[in-house]
Amino acid sequence: MRHPVVVGLDGSRESLAAADWAAREALRRDLPLRLVHAWEGGVSPAESELPELEAPRYWARRILRGAMDRLNERYPQVYLSADQVPRSAPDALVAAGEESELLVLGSRAFSGIGGFMAGSVALATVAHVARPVVLVRAGQASEDEHLPDENGRPSTRSPYRPVVVGVDPAHRCEDLFAFAFESARLRAAPLKVVHAWRLPYMPTALEAKARRDVQRAAERALDAVLAPWREKYPTVQVTTVVEEGRPAQQLLDAAQDAGLLAVGRRIRPAKLGTHTGPVAHAVMHHVHCPVAVVPHG
Repeated sequence: MRHPVVVGLDGSRESLAAADWAAREALRRDLPLRLVHAWEGGVSPAESELPELEAPRYWARRILRGAMDRLNERYPQVYLSADQVPRSAPDALVAAGEESELLVLGSRAFSGIGGFMAGSVALATVAHVARPVVLVRAGQASEDEHLPDENGRPSTRSPYRPVVVGVDPAHRCEDLFAFAFESARLRAAPLKVVHAWRLPYMPTALEAKARRDVQRAAERALDAVLAPWREKYPTVQVTTVVEEGRPAQQLLDAAQDAGLLAVGRRIRPAKLGTHTGPVAHAVMHHVHCPVAVVPHG
């Protein structure tokens, strides 16, 4: 069964940018696109005749209809469907995400700050969906996925920007690598694999040798986990960045010119809270390009 790309819509600029990105991703993956709008009235809009629900029901229908019209005009090749779900936004999106190939959400921009804030709904959804979730900020356009043309101007005809993935070879990377390599392959884009390491505390006299040893060990560990993926995706150009430092900062630096950043999120048994891990949390708030958060065991 072919699962769709799913996008959550609330009528905001961020969710419309997410819908455009999701439509392009559906085209790349040859998948249908499903639009989901959460209806918090407690019953289906079609079942309720309460006058006080008429206005929000009208706006809910308008959000979906407007998005459908917009996407049909821009991406006529994509098979579209739309649903109003009578649940709270996090519950509706988590349920829809579980039946998706990937879930796409909009992200709000910080006022006067260069990063972006996922918001409580997106954070709650990312923390509980067992499928990849992509966060897209307002203003993202198709040309932002591509390098500038030879004259330095935005273009959709130039090659795709790199896909960047942050990994820790000490943890399971299969799902994260599968998403990152496939995303790079679909775009014919290079893949930059980033691994940051930290030196444990030790006497100063031992630091220089220990630093060299840890660097070499980190490089060998990353090469080992990458080897089967390089073989599986021979057309993907892979570069590695293995440096000492904080993982979040290394990813922020590496993603400055990226078209997509992918990070992992440890699946937690608890259903409460919105914990995503410090690295995923940091990049969701501060990276400009779309961010894919991929859960793993």
